[in-house]
Amino acid sequence: MLGDLFLSVFSVIASYMIRLELIGLPTYLSSILWMVGIALVIKPLIYYFFGIYRRVWRYASIRELVLILLAVTTASIIVSGIMLGLFYANVFRGFPRSVLIIDWLLSMLFAGGLRFAFRLLAERSSTAAIGSPYKLRRKRSVLVIGAGDAGAMVVRELKRNPQLNMEPIGFLDDDPAKKGSVIHGVPVLEPIDEINTVLSTYHIDEALIAIPSASGDVLRKITENCRQNGIPFRTMPGLYELIGGAVSVSRLREVDISDLLRREPARLDTETLGKVLEDRVVMVTGAGGSIGRELCRQIAQLAPKRLLMLGHGENSIFSALIELKEDFPSLEILPLIADVRDLPRLSVLFERWQPEVIFHTAAHKHVPLMESNIEEAITNNILGTKNIVNAAIQFGVQRLVMISTDKAIRPVSVMGATKRIAEMLVLDAAHQHQRAFSVVRFGNVLGSRGSVVPRFKRQIASGGPVTVTHPEMKRYFMTIPEAVHLVLQASTLSQGGENYILDMGQPVKILDLAEDLIRLSGLEPGKDIQIVFTGIRPGEKLSEDLWDKGFAYSPTPHPDIHRVDSEEVISSDGLRDTVDKLVTAAQGGQPEIILSILSDTIPGAAISAQETNMDMVE
Repeated sequence: MLGDLFLSVFSVIASYMIRLELIGLPTYLSSILWMVGIALVIKPLIYYFFGIYRRVWRYASIRELVLILLAVTTASIIVSGIMLGLFYANVFRGFPRSVLIIDWLLSMLFAGGLRFAFRLLAERSSTAAIGSPYKLRRKRSVLVIGAGDAGAMVVRELKRNPQLNMEPIGFLDDDPAKKGSVIHGVPVLEPIDEINTVLSTYHIDEALIAIPSASGDVLRKITENCRQNGIPFRTMPGLYELIGGAVSVSRLREVDISDLLRREPARLDTETLGKVLEDRVVMVTGAGGSIGRELCRQIAQLAPKRLLMLGHGENSIFSALIELKEDFPSLEILPLIADVRDLPRLSVLFERWQPEVIFHTAAHKHVPLMESNIEEAITNNILGTKNIVNAAIQFGVQRLVMISTDKAIRPVSVMGATKRIAEMLVLDAAHQHQRAFSVVRFGNVLGSRGSVVPRFKRQIASGGPVTVTHPEMKRYFMTIPEAVHLVLQASTLSQGGENYILDMGQPVKILDLAEDLIRLSGLEPGKDIQIVFTGIRPGEKLSEDLWDKGFAYSPTPHPDIHRVDSEEVISSDGLRDTVDKLVTAAQGGQPEIILSILSDTIPGAAISAQETNMDMVE
């Protein structure tokens, strides 16, 4: 404010000097004094009103420049109005009106210059204060990939924070109009396809990928080139995470493994979902699990009449409920604590709440655990599904979707076998009762509870080793939101009795996944983090299938969803008899009989009793 007061006086006097060239100043002394006095009162008050004195000017930008323009212009208009009023009231004689315009221009220059000088001085003093300890260390040369808004933010942060000891030396960007241009003093060198040439031409210590919307293919190509050249890399988060543009480069996240799926992300189409779920009572079983919780979240966005979250574990249901209530406060969400094996309890809930659409995810899914808890797999996965299907038929549910797994195809595990029997129950009910009951089958989901990726991350964080069962072990992978969205899409296609499979691309080696995660953590496999092979666990196969090779499949209106046209099925009477025998054997504690029935009943099954070491489960 003191600076503004001094410059306000100087601006008025300078305006008269520029207009009169010093010759006539004494003649206009009265108007000069009046204008100085008015400026000393009006300008600081207007600047204060516009919030000029509350700004931190070291972070000034175009918005602050516009604010200065508005404040100075407003103050100059008021000063000009008062001066003209006094002149026409004959308070003083002689008043060159052009000094008002000159004063406005000078005030703009002085007010803006004073504040942006603070920014310049602050940044220089900051550099001098924190830069000296780093002068003895060579700055790391950084290649910024992407010359858009995110890339510009990265470069600005690097230049603003010398303590990071990182010097941007160039951009890569595919926009031909940007090639050769300069952003914050850093040139745009080449298109992204030329990354290998740039990495071999320039001395680069690190690459920063500043393309938050880049596809998996683009990211994989960039990271593979960096890895081949021994260049570490990181990637920018989305711009929505860069609050106000003041996020430090230390917030740059490591590349997430979901960015590096060996395929394009599934295509999502929300147009038809609302027709099936909007204003309906929707139930999700197993709502506390990874898939169930994401189903609830995506269903809630489609404005159902009521969402029923059914689960056996009260803690997981409570956690999911709190999260959904915060995001969808106007939606009626009911937590229902029940065991799918308890048919009387299910009947009470179905009669009370009348669900119209059901997504059945409740199941035991951990393969090694179920090898040592065979009876539990039968009662939960088979009897539980039978109870859900029977209750749905009894209380008029028209649409039911069961979540299944690739492990149900030619199963070698108890878990996979029980899911195949559960599939048969759903599809048989659809044909017998003409209901839109269907099955959706897919492979592993990245990041779900108990999946391999979180376990690898924990092992890397603790210094290793990372445990992989077999160097040739392969699995299909999909992100949780992808899988859930396609499950919802499949529910809109069902007319009754369909078994859908999701297009998950090519299977990925678990070893490749582990090595990628280690490298993305800034470490080197076999050097910083060891990989140990523990051997195939009970009930596992080297690779899974989404369908039996001998059967026919056809496309659906959605390009990422396919329908199984034919599979070996059991007659309704045979299926009921098999399920009754399995449940009786489970309740009687007879795992050998269960294994025999499963192997004899399911096409291609090869299930045998195996001792499960709990160390191998982990």
